[in-house]
Amino acid sequence: MFGEALRLVRTFHDVNQSELAEALGISRSYLSEIESGKKVPSLDLLQRYAAHFDMPLSSLVLFAENSDESPAELKVRTMLGEKALAILRWIENKANLGKAA
Repeated sequence: MFGEALRLVRTFHDVNQSELAEALGISRSYLSEIESGKKVPSLDLLQRYAAHFDMPLSSLVLFAENSDESPAELKVRTMLGEKALAILRWIENKANLGKAA
């Protein structure tokens, strides 16, 4: 379940397994086992993965629930999610600026 979603997020960001494994502090073979569904990632690893790609952990869970989507559908979902987050950050910043004035 998580493996396919993690692989799709990684490939969407054009990162190879070796680069990501090094960034996460795990072996490439362990990452490969996770992505193929042979191993289940720990919550700590999922949090590091989400932080590496600057995305909420909840998005990874959502992607995992919908990992049977095509790569194109995942790209669209990711893009829309990023746009929604940008809008929410903009609203938050506007609200904070209004409080400071």
